[in-house]
Amino acid sequence: MTDTRPRIVVTRWIPEQAMDVLRDVGDVWAPDPDRALPAEELHRVLAGADAAVVTLSERVDAAFADAAGARLKIVANVAVGYDNADVPALLDRGIVFTNTPGVLTDATADLAFGLLLAVTRRLGEGERLLRSRTPWSFHLGFMLGTGLQGKTLGIVGLGQIGRAMARRALAFGMDIVYTGRRRAPVDVEESLRARYLPHDELLRTADVVSLHCPLTPQTRHLIDADALAAMKPSAFLINTTRGPVVDEAALARALRDGVIAGAGLDVFEREPEVHPGLLELDNVALAPHLGSATVETRTAMAVLAARNVAAVLRGGEPLTPVKE
Repeated sequence: MTDTRPRIVVTRWIPEQAMDVLRDVGDVWAPDPDRALPAEELHRVLAGADAAVVTLSERVDAAFADAAGARLKIVANVAVGYDNADVPALLDRGIVFTNTPGVLTDATADLAFGLLLAVTRRLGEGERLLRSRTPWSFHLGFMLGTGLQGKTLGIVGLGQIGRAMARRALAFGMDIVYTGRRRAPVDVEESLRARYLPHDELLRTADVVSLHCPLTPQTRHLIDADALAAMKPSAFLINTTRGPVVDEAALARALRDGVIAGAGLDVFEREPEVHPGLLELDNVALAPHLGSATVETRTAMAVLAARNVAAVLRGGEPLTPVKE
């Protein structure tokens, strides 16, 4: 008898709870051990797949879809952003594409605010000093940082994560301004006590600029040398969205030359590479793309992706489809 169970390709490790959801509806292939597959190998294992669960490490484009073949029904991205995917190429082939919105909002906002505290209070610098066993003694001028109370947080992109960042900033006594492609609803502005500003004015006004916009052709290098020069010399930049939103070389120069005071970065232009100029500086806090990296959040993301696959393979509608 011919096996008619759908074939599901999982390109990277995902939590067992999500694998259980997938095993209920099909036969699952995953790399062992977990590793990033070169494009040629990835395309080979995709052949004949009915569904694929992918991460930001994989480029999902026409070549990806063609390698899988005519049976491919759904690609589930374990991420909110989908700049790794050519969504129109998939939709043109009748392939459903899904993401995982909502479940990583608080974890990412926590990390963004953690980076803000780390760079303004010089936590990484202080830890490096201790680990290097450099002699030190307490005095009133030792390793002074910057307080947040009464300062202005400028949010670029007041979506779910941007709003969660604003709520944390309010608890620290900060004022909120924001910019984006469109204004937020009045009730959102009122609840966050947030004031809309044009992009250039926000850069000039904010003591902290926190990036929460998607990566698009319009936002690539949104923060370049000119944008950095427009910011206050005392200002800080936080990026937990996508690395290419910031011109990393320009940022390294700006931090070195005192154009701005500091930065906190969780994402980078050419991950996993980090611009070497950033690694040499004490006024930047760095994290290796940890925005959603809690057990609870990464599990919820993977389970949501798996539930999207299960729904489509059972003939139903996906839970979180991307339609553009």
